[in-house]
Amino acid sequence: MSAAAPTRQLARLFGIDQREAEPAAAGALLFFLLFAGYFMLRPVRETMGIAGGVDNLQWLFTGTFVATLAVMPLFGWLATRVQRRRVLPWTFGFFALNLAGFALGFHWAPDNLWFARSFYIWLSVFNLIAISVAWSVLADLFPTAQAKRVFALMASGASFGGLLGPLLGVVLVGRIGHAGLLWLSAALLVAAIYVARRLQRWRDAHPLHAEASAAARARPLGGSPFAGFTDVLRSPYLLGIAAFVLLLASVSTFLYFEQARLVELTYPDRADQTRVFGTIDVLVQSLAILSQLFLTGRLAQRLGIGVLLVAVPVVTVFGFLWLALAPTFAVLAVVMVVRRAGEYAFVRPGREMLFTSVPTQAKYKAKNFIDSVVYRGADAVSGWAKALVDAVAQQPALAALIGAAIALAWACTGFGLARAQARQTATEALLPQDASATR
Repeated sequence: MSAAAPTRQLARLFGIDQREAEPAAAGALLFFLLFAGYFMLRPVRETMGIAGGVDNLQWLFTGTFVATLAVMPLFGWLATRVQRRRVLPWTFGFFALNLAGFALGFHWAPDNLWFARSFYIWLSVFNLIAISVAWSVLADLFPTAQAKRVFALMASGASFGGLLGPLLGVVLVGRIGHAGLLWLSAALLVAAIYVARRLQRWRDAHPLHAEASAAARARPLGGSPFAGFTDVLRSPYLLGIAAFVLLLASVSTFLYFEQARLVELTYPDRADQTRVFGTIDVLVQSLAILSQLFLTGRLAQRLGIGVLLVAVPVVTVFGFLWLALAPTFAVLAVVMVVRRAGEYAFVRPGREMLFTSVPTQAKYKAKNFIDSVVYRGADAVSGWAKALVDAVAQQPALAALIGAAIALAWACTGFGLARAQARQTATEALLPQDASATR
């Protein structure tokens, strides 16, 4: 048997081209390192959020939104002036230094409530921006046809990391403490920089067109640090993606607040709360991995992006209706696991495929604006809306019905975006290769 035979067999198993095995594996490793580091810290963040009071969660969401607004001009400046291929190393390096600073803080003030709140906000900002930048690089390196084959497989690395991260946290926190977990997360982030550089070198050796050449990616994007905002306003397609993300975040926030309320009610002990959050994460990532490896890519190639963008919102509508009829933790846990696993396995790869057919600047600036500012803005607004509904109506069923209506709008938006993306890709295919490259 030749050395290439195992590669062919693996490529056939996962539904990709044999030549895409190397970058698919590198992309999966990139997300594995990023998500393992993040998910080690996520259960700690959730427990800190409850420690500050469930009734105060909307303030943490608002603080996260304000912090995101403060960070975005810095990222815009970075993307404007730094070589395109170095945006990720600079961003990840900056966050690794932040983690080192928080690790020192955990040494000096482990029980300080305001430090805990600051860490909650910072991790929420880091999460969206770091993940968005990683997907920006992949949307820059891979066209739509390849993305349909490899994005789900790459996203499986995130699920593997999300599965291993909480387990590492549980095993290691007693030995190295919270500060040690932060140092380890920083090391994983640095390792992810090395993997991203490998991906860039692979594309250097296999350029698609002028825009994908090494020379083009060695140039800064230029333009304004605020171009992400203005690009979204000028493009109906990008506005549609922003609306999709806004509705996604609103659905997530409604379920997140209900989760916090029911976990606090059902499990008063903090250690039990952390175990519950960790168990939910393990179930979510396990389901997501199976789908990403064997189902998502094949669905995208045969049925198109639409099925990835619509299926989970429709299921979420029925989940909210079930929750309205039976507002218990058991029902909430099922709905949360199914929705989050579906988001990782279907919605996220489908959403990232939407960006493969936009101009290069939008893949970094507009995408990061949508993924961070729009997402966290929706978090903040829907957090206050959920708190208002709970305070006025004091009826969980009403919040669930509102959530069902939002999820229905989310499904309709996903359907419209899939059709728009198909038209945009078809139009691009008719253009001369060099013309599409310089859009």
